[in-house]
Amino acid sequence: MKQEISVTKAINRGHLIVNIPVFICIIGIPALSLFLSNQNLIPKWGIGIGFLLGFVFAWLVWSFMITKWRIWAFKNVRNVHELKKRAIQEKLIWNDGNIFEKTEIRTLEEKEELKKLEKKFDKEDVYREDYSLPPKIKIYYSKSLSFLEVLISILIIGGGIYYFAKGTNYGFILGGVMILIGIYSSVKELRKFLNKKPQIIIDNSGIETITTEFKNWSSIEGEGVIQEGYGKSTKSYLIYWFDKDESEKIEIDKLDITHHQLENIIRTYRIRHNKNCR
Repeated sequence: MKQEISVTKAINRGHLIVNIPVFICIIGIPALSLFLSNQNLIPKWGIGIGFLLGFVFAWLVWSFMITKWRIWAFKNVRNVHELKKRAIQEKLIWNDGNIFEKTEIRTLEEKEELKKLEKKFDKEDVYREDYSLPPKIKIYYSKSLSFLEVLISILIIGGGIYYFAKGTNYGFILGGVMILIGIYSSVKELRKFLNKKPQIIIDNSGIETITTEFKNWSSIEGEGVIQEGYGKSTKSYLIYWFDKDESEKIEIDKLDITHHQLENIIRTYRIRHNKNCR
């Protein structure tokens, strides 16, 4: 029997065979053109051509390799729904119907292979209980992250004092703005650092957050971790619906947990609840 590949392993291989070659093209070709220009082997305008070629080759590499990865990954991974969600979150592939998704280069044979693999999406993903998790999980603000951001805020205040002390009109304005931003940010992050209340509590019975009272698993549906935004503006949220039309959506980026860890947690406690209800 063929051994199935985990979602994480498939995603890691995707970054290796798709994103790394793309990164090499985007950085390597412009760098090569800059080097050749400095050696007077190509004219200065060749640098601009190098940047353009870097982008074009990077896109071609992605267009070819992402199809190869799709076929391998969806053929060898059992939980294809999770795989597709993770691949979109980690910017390996685009959402269905996206204009960029349509630039993937596929042969007729590859199109037929992908069409056959679509049948795997008719089956629900299968998850196993994580026995290492305790009966109850309490999730707090990340102390290390809050402490780091307090330090950054203090540095901003210090920079503001430096400019303010110069005594120029520009220094007064820039320094004053930096000091105000630094004070506001440091107070905000210090409150998080000193906050000892759990922001999310999850156990075999249900979920409770700092903004929503305890809800039993039997009244919860559609629970999951989603990401919104793109690039550095991407944010992760715990989201679930309860009492038919009510919902909770709480950001988790400042908490002491990753979105992959939280996904594992909510799946495990859902499994435990379902087992107890049998």
